Amino acid sequence: MKKLILPFALAVVSQGASAANTTTFTPEQEAKIGEIAAQYLVDHPEFLIQASQKLQQKQLEEQANAQKSAVLSNKEKLLNDASTPFTGPKTAKVNVIEFFDYQCVYCYRISSTIESLQKQYPEVRFIFKETPIFGSRWEPSKYAAQMGLEVFAQKGSKAYEQYHNGIYATGLNEGKLTKTAVDTQAKKAGVALEQFKPTENYQKNLQLFSQLGFKGTPALVVLPTEGATTENTYVINGADVATLNNAIKTLTSK
Repeated sequence: MKKLILPFALAVVSQGASAANTTTFTPEQEAKIGEIAAQYLVDHPEFLIQASQKLQQKQLEEQANAQKSAVLSNKEKLLNDASTPFTGPKTAKVNVIEFFDYQCVYCYRISSTIESLQKQYPEVRFIFKETPIFGSRWEPSKYAAQMGLEVFAQKGSKAYEQYHNGIYATGLNEGKLTKTAVDTQAKKAGVALEQFKPTENYQKNLQLFSQLGFKGTPALVVLPTEGATTENTYVINGADVATLNNAIKTLTSK
């Protein structure tokens, strides 16, 4: 009896009303089915684990698709903001956009990889969105972002690259970065500090960061300049070096 009822029981548990539409049970039979199904799941919890894993995977896929759609809707802001620092050619066919905070230890950990990728793929444009998410906790977070924008505005891409990599080379993050260290790197990049007028221009990056559904830094987007779709757009949450490498390799090989 149990072997005959169990398939119906599991169908009721997993598919709800769909099973009821094909088979009619008495209240007593439904109660028995429920008991058998419940006991079966207790005896075989791996089914619950599998169901939980599938649900989690589905949720992650839905989140990824939502983020990709948001990226495509905000493509202009991502690629064509004249005040945003970048390295590489303006006419690049492939773009890597990073939202980052100099105080973020994970941004620090992936910084050497991004520096290497810049050298490995000179035909790719790397766009740096100064996003001081720790600004309310550590003032130098905002100050370093403001200075980064100033370096780019005054001296352009090469100087910004020197400043950007120089900040990370200090190894100062998670509250250890100081304004003095920031000023030192800015001077090395050739910035006239007396001309520096801090702005809140980075606020639009924080807003865009939120609109794209990012929760932490680093947050990266890799996409082609032309013909971007959900299929060839990559959204990377966190310091996922393998996915970043694969995204760039895939798009540059086309």
